[in-house]
Amino acid sequence: MKVVMLGAPGAGKGTQAKKIAAKYDIPHISTGDIFRANLKNGTELGKKAKVYMDQGALVPDELTLELIMDRFKNDDCKNGYVLDGFPRTIPQAEALTKALAAEGQKLDIAIDVEVSDERIVKRMGGRRACPNCGMTYHIETLKPQKEGICDKCGTELIVRDDDKPETVLKRLSVYHEQTQPLIEYYANEKILLTVDGTKDADVVFSEIVEALK
Repeated sequence: MKVVMLGAPGAGKGTQAKKIAAKYDIPHISTGDIFRANLKNGTELGKKAKVYMDQGALVPDELTLELIMDRFKNDDCKNGYVLDGFPRTIPQAEALTKALAAEGQKLDIAIDVEVSDERIVKRMGGRRACPNCGMTYHIETLKPQKEGICDKCGTELIVRDDDKPETVLKRLSVYHEQTQPLIEYYANEKILLTVDGTKDADVVFSEIVEALK
């Protein structure tokens, strides 16, 4: 089963991707993980990507796609995969469709985890992180035992820059402009499943599993 995850930052698509991967015993593939693995192993593709990353530039679509298609050749992908974080734009989606078709393959389903901007700003604004050990909390759904203090190491918790409302709104604006059109793209491909990401994560997951049957 070849799955691609869609949804705004903070919608919870990463959580669902991990759950799907665990249940169906297929790898959860994110572009960040692929870049890190290739850099660590010093592969030819990794060296090419490093040139851009060292300059603080985005890795070009062609090279990103090459890295992804290379990852699909691993044994753990023989029963499928969950792709998370790619494609982000229509040209990337078209290139992926074409590259898979050249291998006689295609995606089975695109899952869109839908959450309103307002809810995402509230959800991400409530996150608290420990700058020391990396543990994360939420002021409503995952409170530390002592307010503002990490349970694990006792360090004072912070709001990460990524979770500040102005940053979240900026990221959402980029998402609506570049990535949201993918919903229509995959709807036209007749493989789109939309789920309500405001529900409890386990409820959302059971709806996905039901649809995958």
